[in-house]
Formats: sequence, structure tokens, C-alpha cells
Amino acid sequence: MAKKSTYKSAERVVDGSGRQYHIGVAPGEVASDILLCGDPKRAERVAALFDSVRYERRNREYVTFTGKYHGRQMSVMGTGIGPDNMEIAVIELAQCIKSPTMIRIGSCGGLQKEIRLGDLVVSTGAVRLENTSSFFVPESYPAVAHHEVVTALLYSCDELGFRHHAGITASAPGFYGAQSRKVPGFPPRNPDLPGEMAKVGVKNFEMEISALLTLASLGKIRAGAVCAAYAQRNQNKFITPKQKDAAELRCIQAGLAAFDKLAEMDLWKKKNRKKYWNP
Repeated sequence: MAKKSTYKSAERVVDGSGRQYHIGVAPGEVASDILLCGDPKRAERVAALFDSVRYERRNREYVTFTGKYHGRQMSVMGTGIGPDNMEIAVIELAQCIKSPTMIRIGSCGGLQKEIRLGDLVVSTGAVRLENTSSFFVPESYPAVAHHEVVTALLYSCDELGFRHHAGITASAPGFYGAQSRKVPGFPPRNPDLPGEMAKVGVKNFEMEISALLTLASLGKIRAGAVCAAYAQRNQNKFITPKQKDAAELRCIQAGLAAFDKLAEMDLWKKKNRKKYWNP
């Protein structure tokens, strides 16, 4: 037992059984289909919708459940908040499972007038306002969602009848100053960042997607994201608890349904011996 818990490297901090230092998960304990969310309670809510749960792990702020959904192995992880937490989650998960697919089911602030509280926003790419990803790639490197995940999410939202939008997300490294929130005593350096982002067509603000998409492209991981709008920054409105509960469920359902669509795409590719899915 002592041998398994020994860390042999400061570069890849993993014990003898392959258990990752931060997320606390080892190979065999996580599925290739993974939903990612910031809130650990949201991860619990996702797991409650699984057909069954075979594994649960809580380590630091990371909460992981693995089970079955519609007969397929699936995992959900609550990563905590921010691009630094997402970096750890993506990299350590990638050490545990080969060629995973990751979908973030998050919350966001809408920046365009047509985005109502509770609407879903599917990210096609993200503005890298955070700098975590800059330690891996140049600042000009794009954070782009995988085309199959975008298609699967849009298909799922439409089929489920959920109001939704698609476009570019802005990922900030924080919630207050980094998103120009004006709190007494803590004035932001850029007081109109939401307005500047909105002018160039950015749909929404959140804190993790650009790190996820950048690392996913780098690590050859199929990834994407859908977020529920909890804030309307254009109108300075925030969602009610009742609306929040319903919006969160729609976001979860869209993410789960997207994995059903991706499974269909993968079956089609295998059957037709194609590298890329097409309609």
C-alpha cells in the first residue's frame, strides 16, 4: 500500500496505481464520456440522472461520479471554479482515459439582448481572456470547440425544445473585476468589458471554456460546452432561484442528450469507415 501512495516525480504527480494528485481518480475509474461542471452539487444532480453509479470520488474540490447512462459508461466531474481548476481537471483526466470526450455544462452571463435568463448558449469558440492557457500556446492560438460536439449540442437543444443560441464565448479569469462587475470598494480597471465584448458579437461571459477548448485541441480531446444564462449583463438582471433550478436542469439534459448524438455519430463513422461525421 505504501508503494502505491508514493509519488516518484514532481512533473507528473501520480502514485503507483495511477491515481492523480488533485482529482484523486485513477485509470479505470473514469469513462471516456465526461461532463464537466463547476458546482459539485450540479455533478451530484447529473449523477442522479444516471441509470446507475458504480464509482464516487471526492478529493479537494473535485467531485467525480462514474456510472451508466442509456447503457453507456459516463462520468461527471465537478471541477470547482476558474481556468486553473479546469486545467488540472483536463490534464489529469487525460492521464486516466485515452481519447476522452468532454462537455462543459456551465452557467454564464448573456451579453446580447436576445439572450434571456435561462436560455442555453452553445460555444463555438472562446475569447481567451484568462492566461492559464497562455502557458501552453501563443496568445494568438484559437480556443475552438469540436465541430461534432457543437452539432450534437445544437441538435439536442433543438430536439428538446430548449431556447438556445450559438456563438463565441468570452472566458474571464475571475467573476468580479475580470467581468467588470461594479462592487463598492472594488472598481474594475475596465468598466465596460461586457459592452466591448458584446460589440464584437460575443454571446456570453464565463470562466472556464477557453481553457478547456485550448487544452482539448492541444491534447487531441473532443470537447465543447453549453451554458445556462444566469445573468443578463445587458439588462443588469440575475436569475431567480426557481428559474436557476430549471435552467440548470435544461443545461444538464442538453449535455446528456449530446452524448447520445455523439454515440450515433461515432457508430455512423465506424459503419461507413469515415474519419469525420457528416449529415
